[in-house]
Amino acid sequence: MEIQEFKNVVKNYDIVFFDAFGVLKNSSGMIPHIEKTFEYLIKHDIDFYILTNDASRGPKLLAKSYQDAGFSMINEEKIISSGMLAREYLRTKVKDGKVAYLGTKQSAHYLEETGLKALSIADLDLNHIDDVNALVFLDDEGFDWREDLNKVINLLRIRNIPVMVANTDKSYPVSERMVAIAVGSIADMVQKITGRKFIKFGKPDSSMFIFAYEHTRGGAEVGKEKILMVGDTLYTDIIGGNKFGIDTALVLTGNTLKEQYMDRIKAMGILPDYVCHSAVVY
Repeated sequence: MEIQEFKNVVKNYDIVFFDAFGVLKNSSGMIPHIEKTFEYLIKHDIDFYILTNDASRGPKLLAKSYQDAGFSMINEEKIISSGMLAREYLRTKVKDGKVAYLGTKQSAHYLEETGLKALSIADLDLNHIDDVNALVFLDDEGFDWREDLNKVINLLRIRNIPVMVANTDKSYPVSERMVAIAVGSIADMVQKITGRKFIKFGKPDSSMFIFAYEHTRGGAEVGKEKILMVGDTLYTDIIGGNKFGIDTALVLTGNTLKEQYMDRIKAMGILPDYVCHSAVVY
């Protein structure tokens, strides 16, 4: 599969879903020259949204991180995060009590919006858990990996409560060639240890794409054939878009390296519609 220029791909669509880490930014900041892409989209009236498994902060703070970097066109309405789906589940399924969470204080924003009391695993006392009625995996920071993960395992041994994973990412890029373990991998480990079945939100689950499709401006009128999903990871962004029935573009600025992309595609059997060096429009 040949690598194409992103401009030649994106010009054929009316709505673009971008993954965040590895596509628009990494731990060093925004991908160089990515502002040219948004300038092009706005000029050609192509709508765009950021579809992210990042549940570390609420949509307002996620948008602010882009605005602080000079991307004023990315506001709260442009952010669609997996944490929003976890919030909606809690609103309908958990009526009272406390929701324990793994993550930072900022990530608890999604839980607090439901009116339930959010309780960090770091503050959890296993001797007083009768009113803990749910557990949510939000972020890979904000807790002690040994002490607090052991708390999680013992909480789930004692309490039969629903467990949500608001970020299913296994890893995320921290530099051009390095990745770090994401909370989705932590959740997979705990699920295997406890033998429990967790409720997972975010890409590649179809619920994330349905939520995004309903959220977009004029999505129903545009139709799926005019929507493009742009991501750096085959097993979340690309397979998720494929399963939902929209075209997909794999970029090589994050989890998938240029020298490995064809081997990864063949090994996993996940085929994007396009492969591009990056999501930058030159």
